[in-house]
Amino acid sequence: MPKQQLRDSMLIRRAVLTDGLWQTNSQAAQQRLLALDLFQRAARLALYAPLKHEIDTALLFDSARQAGKQVLYPLVCGDRLTFHEIETLGQLQRGSFGILEPCLLATAAASPDFDLMVVPGVAFDLQGHRIGFGKGYYDRYLAGLTHLPTLVGLCHDFQVCSELPAEGHDIRMHYLVTEARLLEVAVTDRP
Repeated sequence: MPKQQLRDSMLIRRAVLTDGLWQTNSQAAQQRLLALDLFQRAARLALYAPLKHEIDTALLFDSARQAGKQVLYPLVCGDRLTFHEIETLGQLQRGSFGILEPCLLATAAASPDFDLMVVPGVAFDLQGHRIGFGKGYYDRYLAGLTHLPTLVGLCHDFQVCSELPAEGHDIRMHYLVTEARLLEVAVTDRP
């Protein structure tokens, strides 16, 4: 199936989720990630603010902050992402594409030395490939890093496909975490 058709299909499936099922799936997926040693060991992590029934990350944020971890969120700047530390979710405001971002923070963009990055996506496959909204922000950001953090695709289980159309420059997730399972999908930093 072509990328755009797959993207459209997955977005429709996500859009029709009831709020109750979205909350249940979000809670279960976040609990699964919180239980992992890779989350417990991470001192500095990047999260995303959910859009259109993406798995929520608020529980991850709260747990990380209570444990004294540094938590950063992306901000769209032109055609690229920068990441900024926040201390409360109230510091996020609607920005590009209606996504909650650390828009009005005076802090400079943080260095990209994350231990763990939780990456949003429209679809993922069993090899760790990811399809986003098609703008390429995460792809460009990750391609510019000299050292990748542990990459976790956090999604609903129906968003995991056996195989996606992939390109040679795609950077794969290391793990996929859903409400139903944990998958270790890639062991290398670069495809």
